[in-house]
Amino acid sequence: MLKEVLREKINKRFAETKEFREKHGDKVISEVTVNQAYGGMRGVKCMVWEGSLLDPMEGIRFRGYTIPEIREKLPKAEGGSEPLPEGIFYLLLTGDIPTEENVREVQEEFKKRMDVPSYVFDAIRKMPKDSHPMCLFSMGILAMQKESKFTKAYWEGISKAQYWEYVYEDVLDLLARLPRVAAFVYRYLYKDDKQIDPDPSLDWAANFAHMLGFDEPEVYDLMRLYMVLHCDHEGGNVSAHTGHLVASALSDVYYAISSAMNGLAGPLHGLANQEVLRWILKIKEKYPDRTPTKEELEQYCWDTLNAGQVIPGFGHAVLRQTDPRYTAFREFALKHMPDDEIFKVVSLLYEVVPPVLQKQGKAKNPWPNVDAHSGCLLYHYGIREFPYYTVFFGVSRSIGIAVQIIWDRALGLPIERPKSVTLEWLKENVK
Repeated sequence: MLKEVLREKINKRFAETKEFREKHGDKVISEVTVNQAYGGMRGVKCMVWEGSLLDPMEGIRFRGYTIPEIREKLPKAEGGSEPLPEGIFYLLLTGDIPTEENVREVQEEFKKRMDVPSYVFDAIRKMPKDSHPMCLFSMGILAMQKESKFTKAYWEGISKAQYWEYVYEDVLDLLARLPRVAAFVYRYLYKDDKQIDPDPSLDWAANFAHMLGFDEPEVYDLMRLYMVLHCDHEGGNVSAHTGHLVASALSDVYYAISSAMNGLAGPLHGLANQEVLRWILKIKEKYPDRTPTKEELEQYCWDTLNAGQVIPGFGHAVLRQTDPRYTAFREFALKHMPDDEIFKVVSLLYEVVPPVLQKQGKAKNPWPNVDAHSGCLLYHYGIREFPYYTVFFGVSRSIGIAVQIIWDRALGLPIERPKSVTLEWLKENVK
């Protein structure tokens, strides 16, 4: 049983963490410069995150496994070719590659917990139709807060050693319901509120696609891949850090994940894939009847840069190579939609943009990130409501954030309270 497996992992990790802190608790792992304090704390090592680690050259590793290894090793749906998100949830939670039986256990847990209280849908329907989908998604999550088992148990006086068990229950409840809430938002805003009931015979990601209204097997596989690739990306990004921070106050996962989604909704975090697609569609408007040549695309890139704009989807705060998530999406496109006109432009940009950015000399990383590719796949299969793209991101990223909150409570991590200083303090103390 997953909960008992996790209990053993927690007991071992707790002891390991305690021993390590006793031996090395006063060791320095990071120094902070004035520029880092003013520059968004970029590169400051000040957080422990169990699920993933981002390497500048290799990209993200989930519990030590690279994305190619994940795609190979995680169980897949019958007839599908991409890994199941239930498997990445198990891996992030336990550190072990799940068996088929392990994945089935997670699937059964999600299926028996997927019912969303009707008052959540009523609350969403009270909102105007021109609301942003991320607002409705976050609100739907927050509306479920009264369902929190952790909050109820906390006020009944449980011990700290039991916190993780109730958070675990909340996480399974919330993750099981997220696709239904997200799909409801989509159908409410874009499909005249004509809702589609869940299909209990489908896996978590395929059921999400089904409730959205996309029942092609290729879309099922795309949704599985999308949910896996975006599930976690260290703890320092805005959405992950926000969820971790809010939960550190012992706010339950509904409060924490809703807050994380509010951070993800910011244009500097979750907007990139739709910005890439808008930019590419402008290219297609200029060349409506054919694929532009490399020379034409190069000139278009220079026109963008010379206008004081950035080329969206290229560069990354940490990565210094092509994002392996981009590569995974590219392989999917080559297999399923090699003749798609938007994909052809994406492929040419892969060849054209890096040399342009290298020649310009401003970008530390001229290579494409995941956002350079993900939007064109959604667009190909008819999901063309750009503001909704961040909701896909949010459903996926909630997996990693929620898993970390379980571990935060299991390890007894405290409320976060970094020390801030004023400019006057800096002037007096920095010589």
